[in-house]
Amino acid sequence: MQLSIGTSLAIIVPTTLRSWRAHAARGAVLPGVVRAWALPAVTGVGVGALTAAFAPGAVFKLAFAVIAAFIALKLLFGREEWRLGGELPGGLLNRFYGFLVGLCASLMGISGGSISNLVLTLYGKPLRNSVATSAGLGVPITIAGTLGYMAAGWQYQSLMPPFSLGFVSAIGVLLMAPVSSLTAVYGVRLAHWLPRRGLEIGFGLFLLTASARFLAGLLV
Repeated sequence: MQLSIGTSLAIIVPTTLRSWRAHAARGAVLPGVVRAWALPAVTGVGVGALTAAFAPGAVFKLAFAVIAAFIALKLLFGREEWRLGGELPGGLLNRFYGFLVGLCASLMGISGGSISNLVLTLYGKPLRNSVATSAGLGVPITIAGTLGYMAAGWQYQSLMPPFSLGFVSAIGVLLMAPVSSLTAVYGVRLAHWLPRRGLEIGFGLFLLTASARFLAGLLV
């Protein structure tokens, strides 16, 4: 499981770069949020990578299933009036949100977009701006996560498949990263073309499916 997560983070690095640039070209990124959350998010990634060095794989499966299901239910059944505030808070609470995004991303092997989208929309940010900002935040998260999982898995190097760097499979990255990077631009176009509710339903159903997959893996 740790190898899968580390490899996923590495695969997402070029994808988030292309996605962020495409969203930024449309003026959709909220740069203030990226600046405020980047360092706390990287700190959260570091905690997740440290956990990967010692915790069993079941911990990460459970984390993915619970977090993904929670976000999916909010997307599918949440209401517009569900808000924590009209603007993001300042100070420690705002930094904590950045830390939480990085930690969850590191435990799940994602860029953190689903978590940051949840937080940003609960503070009244439009979904398209939230998606674009999440892509920008995903750049430092995935780079730090890749390096962290390489370091965390180095002590298990002899147990890893050939051509692995710690908990990152070089073969997996070389096979999948180019394709995911090429298709990222089409995902950006789709996100700006789809109506908001369609975007929420589609993403929510995807997360529920992924959550069910990991829950099934825990039960079998």
